[in-house]
Amino acid sequence: MKHLPLIALTVAISACAAQPPVGVQSVGTSQQAPAAVSKCIAQKWADKSQQQVVSQDTLAWDRAVDVYVPGQQPPNGAAAVVRPSYQGSGTWVGFRPGAGGAGADATSDISACL
Repeated sequence: MKHLPLIALTVAISACAAQPPVGVQSVGTSQQAPAAVSKCIAQKWADKSQQQVVSQDTLAWDRAVDVYVPGQQPPNGAAAVVRPSYQGSGTWVGFRPGAGGAGADATSDISACL
């Protein structure tokens, strides 16, 4: 009985971790690892725009990455949100629009990397 509060807390944290981030629209899933998907997106955007693309790890070892649309900066810029799949294996990818609608056409580039 004395472990019941710890078990309840663990279940609550796990349920929160299994939800997509607020304000992010789902683009799709991939069977590739998050690192491969995020690198593909960054490369596509860099090649297309000829600008630097900022990527920010949100979990160690590239397990979760925010890839910012060229010209956008952390923490509030438009970005591809790359996470381990919330259901099973693989990768879940979403898009967080930035201020002023920046990156509205970016989802087609993201989809090409899935």
